[in-house]
This record gives sequence, structure tokens and C-alpha cells, in this order.
Amino acid sequence: MAPKANISRRSKSRASFLRFTEVKLENWRNFAKVGLTLQRRNFLVGPNAAGKSNFLDAFRFLGDIVSVGGGFEYAVGKREGVSEIRSLSARSNPNIAIEVAIGDDDSEPWRYRLVFGQDAQRRPQVKAETVSRGDRELLTRPGDDDQKDPERLRQTHLEQVTANLAFRPVADYFRSIRYYHIVPQLVRESDRWDSPDVDPYGGDFLERVMATSVKTRSARLRRIEKALVVAVPQLQDLEAVRDGRGVPHLRGRYRHWRPQGKWQTETQFSDGTLRLVGLLWSLLDGSGPLLLEEPELSLHPAVVRQLAQLITRMQTANPRQVLASTQSSDLLADPGIASDEIFLFTPSDTGTRVEAGVNIDKIGQLLDAGLSLPEVILPMTKPERAEELPLFAV
Repeated sequence: MAPKANISRRSKSRASFLRFTEVKLENWRNFAKVGLTLQRRNFLVGPNAAGKSNFLDAFRFLGDIVSVGGGFEYAVGKREGVSEIRSLSARSNPNIAIEVAIGDDDSEPWRYRLVFGQDAQRRPQVKAETVSRGDRELLTRPGDDDQKDPERLRQTHLEQVTANLAFRPVADYFRSIRYYHIVPQLVRESDRWDSPDVDPYGGDFLERVMATSVKTRSARLRRIEKALVVAVPQLQDLEAVRDGRGVPHLRGRYRHWRPQGKWQTETQFSDGTLRLVGLLWSLLDGSGPLLLEEPELSLHPAVVRQLAQLITRMQTANPRQVLASTQSSDLLADPGIASDEIFLFTPSDTGTRVEAGVNIDKIGQLLDAGLSLPEVILPMTKPERAEELPLFAV
């Protein structure tokens, strides 16, 4: 029987919210076959190159299918084709499958499944597409029309407003997915960004801040400012402005020996300050699922230890689902993290295996014995020969 250690620590009193409740992947990137039950917060833990980023990319793929200017062929092309997406562990069945369930605590869940591969010309082709809600089948492909005209299989019905009316909430939900992995140097050099696409790495971050309505932008920056005052020494004010050339900037005022202090722009902010601003903004920006890559990067351990609770506090006002990869013992040390919120990635010759912590007996036993979550989890992700690295120093 699976251990239940840590589950009771999470509050049961939160309001209902729409989220991914299940995900199944077949022949996707690192994964031959994976099936998981997801929570409101999800922490992906594993060694380098285990597939944490590729797991998050499955959700980004769904978002790209329904994005403005996107579509199925666009999503596949963005990843350099079916052959690059297909798992190296794929054997008898070369097709790739993504299946997700979406729901809340009060309504029937939606379920979307997409199976795709290539046609004889190596073009992306839908092999199967199904949508259901509860016991009702809303879409099953391929259908008669697809058989008569195989060219139709180069698009999903999900992306077509003329075909998705019965399950448009699914498309809208996928469109709300957001991915952030702010790179401070790209924020500092944002005037070089010249693309209509959203840059999850921060090239257009300042423009997106300024594109928000004045009321919303001011409210968000006030909340972020309260956190920065605690985490960043001497910072006391934060604002977003445009300079005389119309270029957007973040400005922070630092306490100084002069009465009015000293204003600095993002070009003078530390990497940690910019990443924390980006993280806090991402938690406030939008209501759909939020995908984060190692949010602990560049942050002081004392700040990292508060991130899990910070996410929970932000979810109180904005109950969006968060999926975050991490390798930080400080982040995982939060006693409020439940074992069903942890997902352990274990590489193997037949593809990466992913298991929820609550389903791993060893984790439950060690937690019950008094060890902390990072003491239990991180040794399981350690490269077997890590101690040999100094031997390769030049």
C-alpha cells in the first residue's frame, strides 16, 4: 500500500480551480511511457538531462497548437520535426501520444488525447484525436471525412474554431499555459528583442510589463515591491517607466546616505533581483498553468527556502497550477510540501521513469523515520559517479 506521509500537511480548504489532473505521455522525448496524477503545486526533481524540461515542453506543445499564429504543424516544426520529438526508446509503435485530463473539484473532467506521427512525405500527421467530458465522447478522429481527405489530418480539430465549438474550453485552457525561465541578461538587453512572439526567457519581459493596464501593473508592482523590500537589501521602491526614447525600464530606489536615495534601472539590478521580479510577475500574470524552470537560480538560500510558501500565498489570490523543476535542497526543505507534490525523474536505457513521491515506498519509510524531504529525495537524483568529477580537472 502506498505511503501517505506528508499528505495531511496541505490545506484542504481551498476553492475549486481548473487544472491538469492527469497527464500521459507515450514516446515523447525522454519518455517511453509515463502516466501521472498532478496536484496544484508540482515539483519535478531529477538529475541533469533526465527530462524535466522535456516533460514541461509537452504542456507547451499543447499551448503552441492553439496559440495565435500557431497550430499543429507549427508546434511540431518548432521542435524540428516528429523525428526529433519521438523518444529514442520508441520501438514497436513509432507514434507519439499526449493525453491530459482537465478539471476541478466540482465538475466533470475534460480529457484530450492526441496521437501523431508522419505521413509518407515525412510531414506531421494526426493519427488519432479524441475529446471527452465525463462519459460523453465529443470527438473521435480519424473520421469519415478524414478518410476521404487525408490532408485534413495535418491539422487538429483543437486549433480550428469551426470544429472545436463543443470543447472550446479545452482550447482556451491550453492557450492560458505560460512558461517562464527569465534570463537576466536578456531582460537587460531587451531593446534588442525584435519578434512578435512571446519570449519566455525575458527578451520582451519589460514590454509585457508595460503592455499591462496601468491599474493592473501598479497593483502587481506594489505586491512585488513588498517582497523585494524583504529580500533585497536597501531596496524601497519599484516602478516601471519608459525613457525619452520610449524604451521600457524597471526602476528601483535604494536607501542611500542622501535623503532621496538612489534610483537604479534593471541594467544595474543583480541577477537574483531580476529573476525574483520575473518569478513574482509570472505568478501574478495570467490564470492558467504556470511552468517554471529551476526558480531557485541566482537566489539566496534564505529566499529559496520561502519559495514554496510564496507560491502557495500567491495561489490564494490567483489559484493557478504550478509545475516547477528544481534541484534545490533549500526549496524542498519546506515542510509544507507533500509527497504527492514531488515527482522523481529517473533515467534508464529504456527511457526516463517518473513517479510521484507518494507512490515510492522508500520515500514514505524514510520520511516516517524522521528524515527531511531533501535528505530523502536528492540522494536518489545524484549522478552515480559525481565524486569522480575532480579527476577530470585539467
